[in-house]
Amino acid sequence: MNAEFHDRTVTCVACKGTFEFTAGAQEFFAGRGFSEPRRCKPCREARKTKGGRPPGANSGSRRETHITCSRCGQQSAVPFKPTPGRAVYCGECFEQRRAAEAAT
Repeated sequence: MNAEFHDRTVTCVACKGTFEFTAGAQEFFAGRGFSEPRRCKPCREARKTKGGRPPGANSGSRRETHITCSRCGQQSAVPFKPTPGRAVYCGECFEQRRAAEAAT
């Protein structure tokens, strides 16, 4: 990517104020494949603290699914919804399996 970047003034979609989208920031965003910012920094921060995320997304409450361990048969709970047809382990068996794989 050999694009030249120049400082630009952008209008925030939230507060309608303007902010500088510097050449350095443009290069950073482009290099990582990020889309251009649409909100100024104060509005982005306010949106984060206000919880501008969809319900359940990183809300602090974990979803638990009750499972039967594929290895020991013990009842347990995991913080995700298991994929049908794939083995799922209780915490103890998971750690034992991880340790065994790391040793090989």
